[in-house]
Amino acid sequence: MSFLDRFRTIGPPHVEPLRTADAGEAAAIHAAGFARGWDLIDLQAMIADRAVRADGLFVGKVRRLVGILISRSVLDEAEILTLALAPSMRGRGWSGMLLRAHLDALAMAGTRTIFLEVEEDNAPALALYRRYGFQPMGRREAYYPRPGGKPAAALTMRRSLA
Repeated sequence: MSFLDRFRTIGPPHVEPLRTADAGEAAAIHAAGFARGWDLIDLQAMIADRAVRADGLFVGKVRRLVGILISRSVLDEAEILTLALAPSMRGRGWSGMLLRAHLDALAMAGTRTIFLEVEEDNAPALALYRRYGFQPMGRREAYYPRPGGKPAAALTMRRSLA
């Protein structure tokens, strides 16, 4: 690696399936985005689960993980379990790239409908999901715990992939 290559770790992002070896980095990204992050063991088990699709957003020549999207499928339905980007990578539009690639892979695998839950006051996430065609279908009161505060409500959303 040349001297200049050390500074080229941020390059065009690309999406690829997560490997169990990525679980540690994935856990750190998840913990930075949620009050109750998943640990290494949980993420290793999810990534290895055949019913789970786990994709990562990577940048640079060194394959640096900067985002994760994990869903679980049953028959022709799937549920997004989490979508998280490293704090330093937010606001670049890359979550949309990760979501689009994930939805395309699910559709190719035969998924017809996808569901998710999102904190009702998470404006960036809601804007992303609406931009990609998710429609609200319900609300769950006091669903997400918050450190030292009142739990937040969750909106349930769905989208057809058919």
